[in-house]
This record gives sequence, structure tokens and C-alpha cells, in this order.
Amino acid sequence: MVLKRRKFLIGGIIVILAIGYLGFTGFQNSATYYYTVGEFYEQGNSIYGENIRVNGLVAEGSVEQDSVGKMLKFIVVEEDKSLPVVYQGIVPDTFKTGINVVVEGTVDSEGVFQAHTLLPKCPSRYEAQESG
Repeated sequence: MVLKRRKFLIGGIIVILAIGYLGFTGFQNSATYYYTVGEFYEQGNSIYGENIRVNGLVAEGSVEQDSVGKMLKFIVVEEDKSLPVVYQGIVPDTFKTGINVVVEGTVDSEGVFQAHTLLPKCPSRYEAQESG
């Protein structure tokens, strides 16, 4: 009887530890901090190959879109810093020049950000309307 209870207790502890570990690593991967373009360049070579997020404005006149391959090229800027971005996938309807975007992906050896996620922000939808 004691042996059965001990096996059950050890098995329960292992299951709880496994669930805790999976929950922690899942949370850690989903809680990716995003850098501004300036902070991105401050990191130097330490972020190459890492999955990161970068926030900035889509530069006017920088958007090039290939309709056949669904490839989008643009430049994200913050003050005097700029970062070239390549994104392949479905482009959200709210994406346009001059808006704030968060791109998630990796930086290649040429310094081009290879984005796998494109999150345009549309502040006009969230601002309160003025009554007049």
C-alpha cells in the first residue's frame, strides 16, 4: 500500500514539474520584448539569428510589393535610424506608409530584417473622437 502511494506521488510530482516547465517556456517565448530601431542597432551583433521584434514607422516611398510572390519590402525608421525589412506573406489591409508597425523575425548576414510577422498599428481606431 505504501509503495503504491509513493509511486503515485512521484508520478504526480513529475507531471506537475513537466507542466510547469512547458508553461514557463511557452510564456517566455511569447513574451518577446520589442526594440525600437535605435535600440535594435545598440544591440550590435548579439541579436543576429535571434527571433526579435522591432517597432518603427514605415518610411514614405519605401514600400515595394511583389504581387506574384507576396513579397513586401519596406524600410522601418525611427528618427535618423532606418532598418530594411523583407516580409513574405499576406499583407494586412491596415498596412501603409507612415504608420507604426511591429515586425517579428530575424536579421540576416546583410543586415536585412527577415520578418515572418507584420503587425501594423492603426492609432486612429483607438483615439477618442472629438465632440464639437
